[in-house]
Amino acid sequence: MATSSNNQPRFGHGGGINSRAAPLPTHQQPYTTPGFGTSSKNAQTREAERLDAQRRAREQKAAAENDAQTALESLSEEQREEIQEAFNLFDLDKDRYIDYHELKVAMKALGFDEPKQEILSILQTNGVQAAGQHAGGSKQKQPVGKYQSPPRWLLSFESFQVIMAQRIVSRDPQDEINRAFDLFDGDGKGSITLQDLERVAKELGEGLQHEELQAMIDEFDMNGDGAISREEFINICLG
Repeated sequence: MATSSNNQPRFGHGGGINSRAAPLPTHQQPYTTPGFGTSSKNAQTREAERLDAQRRAREQKAAAENDAQTALESLSEEQREEIQEAFNLFDLDKDRYIDYHELKVAMKALGFDEPKQEILSILQTNGVQAAGQHAGGSKQKQPVGKYQSPPRWLLSFESFQVIMAQRIVSRDPQDEINRAFDLFDGDGKGSITLQDLERVAKELGEGLQHEELQAMIDEFDMNGDGAISREEFINICLG
């Protein structure tokens, strides 16, 4: 008996099985982490930036240490002694630390009359904080960064020496000459007299006689007014 074609399964169009695969249900879709590639890239960028910042910090520290060493090596023996004497003069308790007021006058003694903000900047950048006073009167130190209210900053001799060395070697020679002239011309009259030489010689403990000091005046007094002007003093220093 012939089989009816209506009983044959038909493929393709119509009510039979479709040749195209049906889409998977949502819960069976392959899982992917949203933004995983971007997040990984950002993390790598941040790590590279961190390493670069550390490298630059190391280079800056090495350069600063090299500059400090160069400045110290450039000092003359006389300049080293001046720095030591200025520090010792104002380190009253001899613990090799000085505070704000002591630093200000020590720097002024070396020819650097700095404003308050500059002194504070030096202390906060290079100093340590003091927690208070010991029973014996010496200054108590603690590492920078530990909170102290109100903060009182101290500068060690080693830091003071480096800071002064850098400032001295970078100073204009003309400024040095003018500073020396002002030390002799104590009352600011604009000239150095025999009395000025006698005063400075006495302060320095030099046993120069009256005749020797007068001979200095006579040798360098170009206009015959009995004193050495600033211009004459500059010519003496510059040879």
